[in-house]
Amino acid sequence: MERTFLAIKPDGVQRKLVGEIIRRFETKGFTLVGLKLMNVSRELAETHYGVHRERPFFAGLVDFITSAPVVAMVWEGEGVIASARKIIGATNPLNSEPGTIRGDFGVNVGRNLIHGSDAPETAQQEVSLWFKDEELVNWQPALLSWIHE
Repeated sequence: MERTFLAIKPDGVQRKLVGEIIRRFETKGFTLVGLKLMNVSRELAETHYGVHRERPFFAGLVDFITSAPVVAMVWEGEGVIASARKIIGATNPLNSEPGTIRGDFGVNVGRNLIHGSDAPETAQQEVSLWFKDEELVNWQPALLSWIHE
């Protein structure tokens, strides 16, 4: 099974959308294997957004993600990375389809509620950056056979 990293950003937590966002992934049939509410350190934020270090918006990203708690999550399932990206919607909420998290709740690109890994390699890096192995739970939901052949 594939795994991905998702984080409900400070705006999603502050707007009390945590339950709604988690519900969408549970309803889809994915398995939650890691979850924590946390304050993000500057060091973690700078590492996570390191690919953007030379861009003018880097400092703003780091300031925002460290401004309030986030909900860090690891989800597992068949095709979870691509499917999560569709559930999340386009980076800019103005370009997101209705029915997506950003399309339904997002207002602008600077407050787009949630981060999701964009590829298997990125997912693996982000999961190991945000979670220790012992913080992840390997389990099989009883309803898994009703979701997958």
